[in-house]
Amino acid sequence: MINEILSGQYGTYILDYSIKIAIALLILVSGLWFTSFITKTAKKLMIKRHVEITLTNFLGNIIFWTLRVMLFITVVSKLGIETSSFVAILGAAGLAVGLSLQGSLSNFAGGILIILFKPFKVGDTIEVQGEQGKVSEILIFSTKIITATNQVVYIPNGILSNGKIKNYTQLNTRRVDVEILTNYTSDVSSLKEKLYQIAASHPLLLKDSKPEVYINHFTDSNVHFSVRVWTENANHMKVKSDILEQTKDLVDL
Repeated sequence: MINEILSGQYGTYILDYSIKIAIALLILVSGLWFTSFITKTAKKLMIKRHVEITLTNFLGNIIFWTLRVMLFITVVSKLGIETSSFVAILGAAGLAVGLSLQGSLSNFAGGILIILFKPFKVGDTIEVQGEQGKVSEILIFSTKIITATNQVVYIPNGILSNGKIKNYTQLNTRRVDVEILTNYTSDVSSLKEKLYQIAASHPLLLKDSKPEVYINHFTDSNVHFSVRVWTENANHMKVKSDILEQTKDLVDL
């Protein structure tokens, strides 16, 4: 009886479907290996071309999941299942999820813009939304910064991509602005000269720059001087502190 079943209509159906399953499994196994191979190769090429690691991981994930979805649809179609309705269901589900996660999608789009246009990178010191710190990690939905007091702050990428960002370390040099106050009984010309000498003698100033000393403005009781010098980013706070310390005994308040 088994031979009759196998040799009849059911046998033909079982044989045909067994072949389809075997082909689908072969495509699945080879496809899983192929998607992993393509993803790893793409990442290696991007790393070799010195693409930023955040962008490398992001593009790698997109390539990986795009290939996996295509593989899944191919395997399902080889089993004889109609894929057009299945794709339509996936599209409708994606639309529903997208509408319910509009805020997250905004942050996702912001992360892409930050990665592509690079207003800052990992290691930069930035100021945004009233927070200042060093960028520790650029994630897809948020950016992680560490403040000077060692606090971790996560800022949504949607806000970062649409707001004002002050990047303190994107350029190698930075101007140091020091405000000095004195009263009207001081010898303004002599004080201005001394301030210039103090600023010019600092060893961490850029060699091709000269200090600038100005009378900035007047108030009812004080004359406000501005001392401006240029130095490397890493020396900014030290130069400012040194100038303030050396001018402390010069001013009369």
